[in-house]
Amino acid sequence: MSRSVVTTQAAPRPPAGVPLSQGVRKGNLVQVSGQTGVDPATGEPVSDSVAEQTERALRNVLAVLEEAGAGVEDVLMLRVYLTDVTHFSEMNETYARVVGEPYPARTTVYVGLPPGLLVEVDALAALDG
Repeated sequence: MSRSVVTTQAAPRPPAGVPLSQGVRKGNLVQVSGQTGVDPATGEPVSDSVAEQTERALRNVLAVLEEAGAGVEDVLMLRVYLTDVTHFSEMNETYARVVGEPYPARTTVYVGLPPGLLVEVDALAALDG
């Protein structure tokens, strides 16, 4: 079974020289690379708000999933990477609103990200059949 790269203009392209794909599909599995709060049209963070960056990161993940033929209902796991523990509550409220119930499994970890980026999200989805 071969794997295929998933690419969409509706999510930011990886920076030049960064060796990764927006997503990869193999069989019924789709893995979306970490997406940040970067606007795909401008290549810049949407704002300095964790809520707005969380929403944009999730919308970027959903755009890659859609290109692969998947949706939020197919997501098994979302991983959220935050730069500051104090952002958890604000991120969590936005996450709940955008993702909706029933929620997929989730892990949240605290990491360093490039300047201006507050959150990153990746996803694993399984399509039916």
